[in-house]
Amino acid sequence: MQIAREVLLRSYRAMRTIRDFEEKLHVEFATGEIPGFVHLYCGEEASGVGVCAHLTDTDTIASTHRGHGHCIAKGVGVDGMMAEIYGKKTGLCRGKGGSMHIADLSLGMLGANGIVGGGPPLICGAALSHKLLKDNGVAVAFYGDGASNEGSTLESLNLATVWNLPAVFVLEDNGYGEATASSYACAGSQKARAAGFGMPYLECDGSDFFSVYETAGEAIAHARSGKGPIMVHVHLARWYGHFEGDAMTYRANGEVAKLRAEKDCLVRFRKRVEEFSLLEAADLDAIDGSVRAEIEAAVVGAKAAPVPEPAELLEDVYVNY
Repeated sequence: MQIAREVLLRSYRAMRTIRDFEEKLHVEFATGEIPGFVHLYCGEEASGVGVCAHLTDTDTIASTHRGHGHCIAKGVGVDGMMAEIYGKKTGLCRGKGGSMHIADLSLGMLGANGIVGGGPPLICGAALSHKLLKDNGVAVAFYGDGASNEGSTLESLNLATVWNLPAVFVLEDNGYGEATASSYACAGSQKARAAGFGMPYLECDGSDFFSVYETAGEAIAHARSGKGPIMVHVHLARWYGHFEGDAMTYRANGEVAKLRAEKDCLVRFRKRVEEFSLLEAADLDAIDGSVRAEIEAAVVGAKAAPVPEPAELLEDVYVNY
């Protein structure tokens, strides 16, 4: 598999940005300055980046409550994201959306979503738009193993097939729907579920960027060529709890430590590109330093930004077409 150097550099920067963004939020949330809930994407970076590496601004994605990684992978800026998470006026949604509702329609990011299974129906609409406009776009729904049991998701799989939509359903199976193991809660197999709707099925290792990149490329090319919807089952793991503050008493002792030691997608990426002389260590180190500074600046800017005024409460409640 040949991947251009600029794609490798861009992908590493995106994964590093997600990791540092989330690790910083983990620290900052503990101060009590961030309102609402925060759900971190650490450990899952290769999934969002490996998929979105094949997308353009014309393509659309819908996210989950664990949406920071998808935003960054789609190209959303960290300054506006951080300000939004802090509930500030300079945020992407003017401080009214918070962590679970970040959106940037100009980049085809339809938004994170606090509703489990809320993204797949949105993607059916977006995919229908791409099909009718004939703009060669595809729509991607990221959803979790918990959402795979929701009626809205199953209905979306059916509708996408019936309408032959350019839609890709990316199931990010991190092993838990909140605190319930997917091995317990998901009957049958996800492959059989896809087959039940006449939909092709692919799967990959979500801790390996190259596995995700290759699989996602095949899936997105399938949808973009007019062959209809497809499901991609990504096997991965989150390093933190379902939400910040989750004690994770449902996880085995040493489980997360083992994942960090053996399944770190950033470590695996660096090892591969350096081993095959695809990138230099100095290039990756430079990205690390640049991203670290960018995240620190985003936090400083977010803390200093003003909060929305009371008079703005009813602004942007409805969309006018």
